[in-house]
Amino acid sequence: MSLGPVGQLITEKLKDAFEPSVLEVVDDSHKHKGHSGARPEGETHFSVHIVSPAFTGLSRIECHRAINAVLADQLAGPVHALAISAKGPTG
Repeated sequence: MSLGPVGQLITEKLKDAFEPSVLEVVDDSHKHKGHSGARPEGETHFSVHIVSPAFTGLSRIECHRAINAVLADQLAGPVHALAISAKGPTG
């Protein structure tokens, strides 16, 4: 499934901010139909898997905070939920 405009923007912002070696953004909205925050047009629930040197030495919470800061506009608007898996290249 290809990403819509919100998913593409999330991808671009994460690439620009963290220069990841691995980045996977998945629109999980179809799994949340009828749930809180879901919209019929989708693009409300995403999963992100990212590996970046920018996360080296950071705790899981620090990684999440950094990603949430970059995506603040999306999280305040169209994105209801964001599942994050983030780590540095060595784990």
